[in-house]
Amino acid sequence: MKRSDRLVGMTNYLLEHPLDLVSLPFFSERYDAAKSSISEDLTIIDNMFKFEGIGYLESIPGAAGGIRYIPKYDQQKSMAFVDSLAERLNDPSRILPGGYLFMSDLLGEPTTVREIGRLFATAFASLNIEVVVTVATKGIPLAYAVASFLNVPVVIARRDPKITEGSTVSINYVSGSSRKIQSMVLTRRSLKQGSTVCIIDDFMKAGGTIDGMKSLLKEFDATVAAIGVLAEAEDEEDERVVTDYTSLLKIAHVDDRNKEIEVVRGNYFN
Repeated sequence: MKRSDRLVGMTNYLLEHPLDLVSLPFFSERYDAAKSSISEDLTIIDNMFKFEGIGYLESIPGAAGGIRYIPKYDQQKSMAFVDSLAERLNDPSRILPGGYLFMSDLLGEPTTVREIGRLFATAFASLNIEVVVTVATKGIPLAYAVASFLNVPVVIARRDPKITEGSTVSINYVSGSSRKIQSMVLTRRSLKQGSTVCIIDDFMKAGGTIDGMKSLLKEFDATVAAIGVLAEAEDEEDERVVTDYTSLLKIAHVDDRNKEIEVVRGNYFN
């Protein structure tokens, strides 16, 4: 096999298996090439990943070592992408009652959702995340995008139990913005005890839903290593119940009556 052919095959494999440890003998046998040639190929791939600003290859020494692809999006590209999202959302026609923002069209664009997932994966890649958790329904596409780059499964909490999901764990929580009592359930079989998880959601106002997810995850002895939200509402210190999170966008100002809105970068770049 020509080197050019190997490079295409190896690059494709690494991109489809992020954070997976891959040994040199695996590639050597797969492409019938000497380990020295595979090592040179990996150096080329690593240099191109860095040049394109999409990550790098991490080398793990030792008999049980190998290499793994670490997704890491270039900061300038990340800023440009987030600024483009903010520009699209700075449209008064998107303002919804209660200070919410219409974002369903963005969440329906596969390319946009994938780039959002790449950014969160860049921030959380070093945290040894085992599961991405979200609550139905709008956070689901974002959760799967993040999980695809972290190479981990997705677990979905729901407002009400489904017969087809078997036994569940249920908690009641207080919505941070409306102060209403709501319920959230998670299937017992969906999450292993003691898992390290990250929570992903599309929008956070006071943080009641995310706080409810954290309470639910305590029932599984899970460790919440990170929280990622696409957009957060203007900070309301008296109401905000979640403070440790990463946001891509922030609604800095919204005036429903006068139809004014300002969306800026979130704390992702702080």
